[in-house]
Amino acid sequence: MRVLIQRVLKANVKVNDVLISEIGKGLLLLVGIENADSDEDVIWLANKIVNMRIFSDLEGHMNLSLNDVQGEILVVSQFTLHANTKKGNRPSFILAARPEHAVPLYESIIRNLKILTQNKVVTGEFGADMQVALVNDGPVTIWMDSKRRDS
Repeated sequence: MRVLIQRVLKANVKVNDVLISEIGKGLLLLVGIENADSDEDVIWLANKIVNMRIFSDLEGHMNLSLNDVQGEILVVSQFTLHANTKKGNRPSFILAARPEHAVPLYESIIRNLKILTQNKVVTGEFGADMQVALVNDGPVTIWMDSKRRDS
């Protein structure tokens, strides 16, 4: 499972020009699920995301977690995080999980995030053509891959 984490001052998602979700200060999570992913990946990532100290303290050092700052979360499905660009000019998405496998894991990470934080957790619309707007804070953007836990 791959997650692109963006620390934001605000973010929102529209589908067909209709606002469906928005947050204030917190994290925008772009989540890509592959065929090899399991609940173990979900649990590991959710814990890392909520506890990661990427928010600034009063001295400007990244020492605070999402819960420390009462940050909100916007979770957006993003199968293109599994793009393979090795050959040619058209990315291959063969590693991206089909909805039958991806949707339960996507719903699971949302549930886990809600359990781990008492703050607002909202989502995009799985499989929809979405317009995502954000004001990146920092900017702080972090890439995580549950298959590469050592990096």
